[in-house]
Amino acid sequence: MPISLADLETAIRTAIPVSHLEIIDQSSGCGENYAVLVAFEGKNTLARHRFINEILKTEIAQMHAFSQKTLTPQQYQAQLAKAAA
Repeated sequence: MPISLADLETAIRTAIPVSHLEIIDQSSGCGENYAVLVAFEGKNTLARHRFINEILKTEIAQMHAFSQKTLTPQQYQAQLAKAAA
């Protein structure tokens, strides 16, 4: 069964307070390939990745591909500033 963007968003937002969340369906709508960008506080890079994997383990198991980029809110703001420059 395909995973919906709303299912992913609900799972992430229910588990942690995020300052920024982007979910991109890279499978042209079939729900089998997603990329997420999540900004939240409280963990180092590896711990953030592991945390997202744990939150979404059921959903990821049903996907063909999943990629993630996790940042702190400060890292996300720095990325935005760099892109604007």
